[in-house]
Amino acid sequence: MLRRLGRFTVRRRKTVLVASALFFVAAGVFGGPVAESLTSGGFDDPSSESSRAGEAVEERFGADDPDVLLLVTAPPGETVDDPDVAAAGTALTDELAAEAGVTDVASYWSLGNVPPLRSDDARQAMVLGAIQGDDDAVDERIEELSPEYTRAGGTVTVAVGGFAEVFRQVGTQIENDLTKAELIALPITLILLVLVFGSVVAAGLPLGVGALAVVGTLLVLRVIASITDVSIFALNLTTAMGLGLAIDYSLFIVSRYREELRRGLEPHDAVVRTVETAGRTVAFSALTVAVSLAALLVFPLAFLRSFAYAGTAVALVAAAGAVVTLPALLAVLGRRVDKWVLWHHEPKPVGEGMWHRIATMVMRRPVPVAAVVIVFLLALGVPFLHIEFGLPDDRVLPAGASSRQVHEDLRQNFSSNEALPLQVVTTDVGTAGDADIDAYATRVSNVEGVARVDARTGSYVDGALVFPAGERAAQFTADGATWLSVVPSVEPLSPEGETLVEQVRAADAPFPVEVGGRSAELVDLKDSLFSRMPLAIGLIALSTFVLLFLMFGSVVVPLKALVINVLSLSATFGAMVWIFQDGHLSGVLDFTATGTIDTNTPILMFCVAFGLSMDYEVFLLSRIKEEYDRTHDNTASVAIGLERTGRIVTAAAVLISVIFLAFATSGITFIKLFGVGLALAVLMDAFVIRATLVPAFMRLAGNANWWAPRPLRRLYDRFGLAEHEPPEAEPADERVAERVGAP
Repeated sequence: MLRRLGRFTVRRRKTVLVASALFFVAAGVFGGPVAESLTSGGFDDPSSESSRAGEAVEERFGADDPDVLLLVTAPPGETVDDPDVAAAGTALTDELAAEAGVTDVASYWSLGNVPPLRSDDARQAMVLGAIQGDDDAVDERIEELSPEYTRAGGTVTVAVGGFAEVFRQVGTQIENDLTKAELIALPITLILLVLVFGSVVAAGLPLGVGALAVVGTLLVLRVIASITDVSIFALNLTTAMGLGLAIDYSLFIVSRYREELRRGLEPHDAVVRTVETAGRTVAFSALTVAVSLAALLVFPLAFLRSFAYAGTAVALVAAAGAVVTLPALLAVLGRRVDKWVLWHHEPKPVGEGMWHRIATMVMRRPVPVAAVVIVFLLALGVPFLHIEFGLPDDRVLPAGASSRQVHEDLRQNFSSNEALPLQVVTTDVGTAGDADIDAYATRVSNVEGVARVDARTGSYVDGALVFPAGERAAQFTADGATWLSVVPSVEPLSPEGETLVEQVRAADAPFPVEVGGRSAELVDLKDSLFSRMPLAIGLIALSTFVLLFLMFGSVVVPLKALVINVLSLSATFGAMVWIFQDGHLSGVLDFTATGTIDTNTPILMFCVAFGLSMDYEVFLLSRIKEEYDRTHDNTASVAIGLERTGRIVTAAAVLISVIFLAFATSGITFIKLFGVGLALAVLMDAFVIRATLVPAFMRLAGNANWWAPRPLRRLYDRFGLAEHEPPEAEPADERVAERVGAP
């Protein structure tokens, strides 16, 4: 089939290029504005208890978490209780309450000077409010309110914080960082491509395929966004993976094309042979990446599902560009692919290259080499055993961000966290009256880690009513329903915050309740994600096994690939815990360690890194299998396969790691984690795994590498996707066998 595709591409090369150009333009026109259709939300499980509680509070009471916070600071020498400061605070409260779309506004002054809303030194106090609407509406409104309420030079100084402002600044920072990453990565990548190819024309081809992959994926995302929610953060993956995979696939295609030219084939014949061999590898590689990222669809979060849409689309579009558009371009260029050559890189004869020497050295002593590398990987993975999962808060922002400074003041100067309370709601009060609610609120306020409880009967601190509800009782009352706001004294997004959620949920209530809020979202998110992780991992493992079996006709090779990838990824995740959770290298990388890792990021990293690892695995194994089908010499095939692909795989790994490391320059901690983690995973896989464990395991298994039970062998013979008609043999086998001591 691929041979026919190659011939068609050569015959219709101009038509293919015109069609590709038209697709690029159309995708740019219709997919370019995709950001306007994407959402900044999608971080919660819609079916979780915390989501149901939040929806009930908003729908039944018109209330919500206080996502906007104004931190009011008195002038030097004064306190928030001084008459002029109190008057300014009261006026500010009334002004915010009059804003369209802002509800549930309350402050230290409007609530009768309740202590939790005042700092310990009495120089600062809070004004709280909730912005109505979905995540995107909140983001748009806070963008208008933030500059309006950031004030200095008057009676008081006002700074804007709260969940809405923190994540508005996170989104803005990521958008700026994405532009910066592209400006860093593209020129460095182009220079490295020129170094790899030695030709300006050849070096430009991968970037062209990358542009096609990115723009094509934007079109796909816009179509999907018209049907369901797609996170705006998926654009980060689109750019990184689009460029990275396009470079990987283009390197493999162009390198094989040049190799076929050196064999003596005419350009058009070389294109057909390239599509037939390297094109098959690229197609399977793209499928393994797409399958790995498609596993994110099992999770209920729109955020993670969005990366499945983007990752699957970008892998398939990049593969189509590399297997169809790029060969058509090569057919037009012919030998001019090496035009503007800066230097000639003539590969050494088979059996004399560096990667050949590495392979033979490893295969002479496969057991000690494998043992040392496995111990090394396991040692790197040990920190992963004490990983703590959390959610991002203001500390993911750079230290100079205004909203982070507000929340640092709250941590240092206030005894409670008013911005992230728990919501305890019931829609079935039943026969319970105010006395029952009073008793329940009293019990909850006595729970360790609770600073204050607000209910329709009043506000409670340490088991005592400190402030009657008065007119505020109406906001906690609806037909047959009521709710309580539980303000924590502990860090909400922490193990202590999770413990508080469990204790509040376990407290004896006079009616059925559901508990929401950011701390509850963290508890429910972990339960939701981890309950689905076995399914996601199982789907990745099964689908990868099936794809590798269909490609190689072996059950040993897929199992080996899965085991090696797990070893590699465990080491990567251990290193990430050591760096980002424990805080090592925090000064060098410029971030604040919080003792936790964002819950979503490791899952996303696992799927991306697993797909890229299989990407390189397919590149190497396809060449080994091609040699084995020609010679039936396992040892020689491994050495020659690594020699043929080692330079390409390592070059691809360095290039894609440059792209990921460009994202590591971000000021947002979880984007930095994503960039550093994936760069480390790619480099470790290319330089450590492919150079040591793969040849060691292949040598130990011998001809059993290609074994399959008889029923599966018959299945492969009928449905397998092997290519036949191999090229003529090269006289390297005997030298390889002699070097590794093979019989």
